[in-house]
Amino acid sequence: MNFQLPVLPYAKDALEPVIGMGTIEYHHGKHHLAYVNNLNNLIKGTAFEQMSLEEIILKSEGAIFNNAAQVWNHTFYFYSFKQGGGGVPKGGLAKAIENQWGSFEHFVKEFNAAALSLFGSGWAWLAKESNGNLVILKESNAGTPLTKGMTPILTFDVWEHAYYLDYQNRRGDYLSSLWGIIDWDAVSARY
Repeated sequence: MNFQLPVLPYAKDALEPVIGMGTIEYHHGKHHLAYVNNLNNLIKGTAFEQMSLEEIILKSEGAIFNNAAQVWNHTFYFYSFKQGGGGVPKGGLAKAIENQWGSFEHFVKEFNAAALSLFGSGWAWLAKESNGNLVILKESNAGTPLTKGMTPILTFDVWEHAYYLDYQNRRGDYLSSLWGIIDWDAVSARY
């Protein structure tokens, strides 16, 4: 299978000022694309070449895992936003968040704290365990809840390339701003 860079569901400038067009061009158009190209080169002529992205993530390690997981993580991240997004989740996800954290506001505070405290590069995740409980995870580098048998619901990329052009070293400002572009219809559907 030859993987392709996913087409964004919005224009490159649609998420401004939260995520600028320059960041989208750099983050999606260069970083995400590099992971896709690296993965395609690494799996050529191997058993992984016939697998889905999820299968590769679950069955690989090292460079193949890192690139496959980063392709998946980035696609998941970019597909969590929309122009004019924000607000609050709906339906079952809204109820589950309220049950787990007491309020949406408290969940946001806990999620931001986890993302802010992640040392180095990685991802903050909202995921659903097999028993239905929601958890906030901090995963370094290419980590993903998929390898833990969990269902990913939402992620924030905290690699510096995700925010440095727009926020420099102000990770907290970046995290706070992302809530204003969340596509809660797409995110809630993952629950």
